[in-house]
Amino acid sequence: MDEISQLFSTVGRVRSDSLSTDATQSTGSKLALRHRLSQLMTCVDDLDPTNKLHEKMVKTLDNAFLVCAKKANKPRKESFRLHIVTWNVASVDPPEDVTSLLHLNSPKTADLYIIGLQEVYSGPVRFMSDMIFDDPWSHLFMSTLAPLNYVKVSSMRMQGLLLLFFSKLEHVPFIRDIQAKYTRTGIFGYWGNKGGVSVRLSFYGHMICFLNCHLAAHMNYATERVDEFEYIVDTQTFDCKKAPRILDHRLVFWLGDLNFRIQDHGMHFVRSCINNQTYNLLWSNDQLIMLRKKEELLQEFEEGPLNFQPTYKFDLNSDTYDSSSKKRKPAWTDRILWHVRPKALPSDEQEENSFGLNQKTIKQQDEDDEYPLKVRQDLYTSNMECSISDHKPVIGIFTLKLRKMYSTPLVHLQAEGDWSADIDAIILYSPLQPFPSSTWDWIGLYKVGFSSLSDCITYIWVKDDEVAFNEEVIQVFVSKEDIPVRGGECVLCYYCSTLRCVIGISEPFKVHESRVAIEEGLLPERINGLDKTTSKCFKN
Repeated sequence: MDEISQLFSTVGRVRSDSLSTDATQSTGSKLALRHRLSQLMTCVDDLDPTNKLHEKMVKTLDNAFLVCAKKANKPRKESFRLHIVTWNVASVDPPEDVTSLLHLNSPKTADLYIIGLQEVYSGPVRFMSDMIFDDPWSHLFMSTLAPLNYVKVSSMRMQGLLLLFFSKLEHVPFIRDIQAKYTRTGIFGYWGNKGGVSVRLSFYGHMICFLNCHLAAHMNYATERVDEFEYIVDTQTFDCKKAPRILDHRLVFWLGDLNFRIQDHGMHFVRSCINNQTYNLLWSNDQLIMLRKKEELLQEFEEGPLNFQPTYKFDLNSDTYDSSSKKRKPAWTDRILWHVRPKALPSDEQEENSFGLNQKTIKQQDEDDEYPLKVRQDLYTSNMECSISDHKPVIGIFTLKLRKMYSTPLVHLQAEGDWSADIDAIILYSPLQPFPSSTWDWIGLYKVGFSSLSDCITYIWVKDDEVAFNEEVIQVFVSKEDIPVRGGECVLCYYCSTLRCVIGISEPFKVHESRVAIEEGLLPERINGLDKTTSKCFKN
């Protein structure tokens, strides 16, 4: 038995070493492993089946094969890039270009964009208009990101607070159970000039929440800011058994104009540190850093080092700190933090702390072990090019490494045959996994490069327009009157009302121009008009 243990320990060392080396060394490790196995086969041929060592070797090999099979069948960890922006825009209209803000010229593209804005202009007329149409800021980000194959999956607006969530189209069918909430904290909780808006969702099975806050201003209200944050976290609840509250989520990003200041240091010292880029001399008196050490709620939140100059307060259209008579002290009011849910207590500790094991906690512990999630911050900085506000935007770029809980969409979707406005069409879809379908499920037709779910050309109620089905494929009827006359490259999206998300997207397909419209000599302007009349678009 000692010989077997020695053999497998050697193999184990070879395998362990290969994990931290390059591909060449990994190949060498595999060759060494094959050589060891060849040696083992020679030993097996000479082994007496009646010997106790034979039985021990069989058990050892069985265990080894079980471990190898389990490792081989596990999905590998994958990395996703998150680009998060927070910006107090001081009620101004958006700039013409946000390329630098979104790092669109970077060779590394983001998988998700999360954009939190504060003090978006919310005058009565504009606010009512924004409730019907997209506000100028949302429109700018949507029109910028849509041509790059990003879709606005969700958003939440509360007066001047706005949170936008964009995803690459390829991830959309794996973003499920989307919910958004808001909490007012201004004027004793009755006014929405301060507070928090959130979007929560399941990303490949992992529960993630994004919270955008605008907290109480002024130097002396540090503890009030913590109280407001605690109130927001406690009062926002979601219709989700696995994560009914914000901090129940596997991962939380907290961003916004949190309004924490630099206390005690005088103006001269603060500006001297900024000019000399010795920002670390200011950290010990940053209110948020100080409170994170003693407030239990904040202790589990992480933040990268503030290696950029304070983002508040600037003269408009300049890089000059407040030169008005008030001469407000610079501060890092605009922040991005994150919180990874702590691992559940091990079973033995639970037994000591309670009578009987909490089944939900055990399940959570098993899930955390089976589907690990890690976060790494790659960049934390401000964007000094943006000068239209008295705040500079702050950017956080993160790598999210996780093992997917699922990698197959719930529905496979495709357009059947040739499509044009001259003939009725058929959609085929196949449920790949069970899901809670309902009479409110619909399939939308979109032009390639659409910016949000509200951009559909037309939509069909799945149950109402179902024409045939069997156990594998279901056919849905589409009237020719609902198909765009001019045609174009399109995709189909299946929206599940119960899950509040898209659960399947077709491959792009060609919708041909209407031959009837061409033969009747309809002008392009008239054709455009027809396209608009056939649209059933609605705003989510």
